[in-house]
Amino acid sequence: MTEPRSAVTGLAWPALPDSVGASLLAVHYQLAQSEWWPAPRLEDASFRQLAVLLRHARDTVPAYAQRLANAPVDDPQALAAHWPSIPLLRRTDVQTLGEALHSRAVPADHGQVIAYHTSGSTGRPLRGLETELSHFFFGALNLREHLWQRRDFGGTFAAIRTQVQDARQPGWGRAIEAVFDTGPALTLPIHTPVERQLDWLLANDPDYLLTHPSNLRGLLLAARARGVTPARLRGLGNFGEQLPVDLRALCDAVWGLPLADIYSCEEAGYLALQCPEVPEHYHVQAENVFIEVLDAHGAPCPPGASGEVVLTTLHNFAMPLIRYAIGDLAEVGASCPCGRGLPVLRRIHGRARNLVRLPDGSRHWPSFPAEEWLAIAPVRQFRLRQTGPERIEVDLVAARPLAAAEQRAVQAMLQRRLGHAFDIALRPVAAIDRGAGGKFEDFVSELDD
Repeated sequence: MTEPRSAVTGLAWPALPDSVGASLLAVHYQLAQSEWWPAPRLEDASFRQLAVLLRHARDTVPAYAQRLANAPVDDPQALAAHWPSIPLLRRTDVQTLGEALHSRAVPADHGQVIAYHTSGSTGRPLRGLETELSHFFFGALNLREHLWQRRDFGGTFAAIRTQVQDARQPGWGRAIEAVFDTGPALTLPIHTPVERQLDWLLANDPDYLLTHPSNLRGLLLAARARGVTPARLRGLGNFGEQLPVDLRALCDAVWGLPLADIYSCEEAGYLALQCPEVPEHYHVQAENVFIEVLDAHGAPCPPGASGEVVLTTLHNFAMPLIRYAIGDLAEVGASCPCGRGLPVLRRIHGRARNLVRLPDGSRHWPSFPAEEWLAIAPVRQFRLRQTGPERIEVDLVAARPLAAAEQRAVQAMLQRRLGHAFDIALRPVAAIDRGAGGKFEDFVSELDD
């Protein structure tokens, strides 16, 4: 591991970081222990923090005065038993309540209050508040993710994402630079055409790349078509979208590289990080967020079952989100063989609107491996929209117009993947808009629930 950097003149070893770096190392020291705690101990610690948070919310946040009136906020064990009776907070509630969710007395030592807004990928953007303290924990978990994935901080880190410019920075960001000396960081807007992205990647030759799954797939397919591989690239990272089931295999087949996925949201930051030993497992970041996965009756899902993701932020005292249903669906995993006690998510399915509805009323999450498209025609990008009970419309970007036989083969392949002989309409387009926040969904249902 890279040695910590020292902020004191003439002191190279042992290092003495600045106040931010020292605080990050102090938290990391605790995280390095708590991740190995057994699940019951982690839950006990969570409810000790939840009791403090809910007492603050009840007393200083107007929207919670009634919601938490009967919550035993002075007794963590009693609170754990009472927890399922606290009403869920939905996205529409957050929008409707507005400033009633803002604390009237944020603790002064939590730092400045910072406003944020979500991208509105569901068509329902919202505004929120966080504090310097809650943002600090984002940095601490960012550090954990890099360390879990064993990245060399001396390398070059590249990110192709939203809300950035084509730029070069001297380091990997304040949270990392406060602790370690790093190489440079490069950024490129995700709306840059994929072929230009690939040229940029080859020219800058970074050690690590972070981007959205759909964008990474486009880069991999473009690179395979050109027969090129960035010479120094050692690792790939994903965030912000549902991970396609075939993307890990595609990363290995095209560039021979591992993929580390991140489950996060704008309202709460890191929710779960990929296990460094078992890539199929996502460890809930229980030191910063309390996550429940609930079935249709509001009961916790057992391992192997999928349900609605409900989160509670542990350290945001400016705008606490308590039992907040974020709209995602996920599968609960069994205890991880790695030995960490952090809860496990086996798969993040995305939102309910990413489910295909069959005529019999059943639903499932469809997947469309790139290899099946490419075995038929030179497809570069696609998006499916279910516009009726029997109707699927497909926006299709291809290197050339598809022949009639290819169109029929694509329709047959999609019917097989969807599990029903839908009426499938193919619509050739020059490009597909990424939508709000730069995120991309390859399947969206437009049917009313």
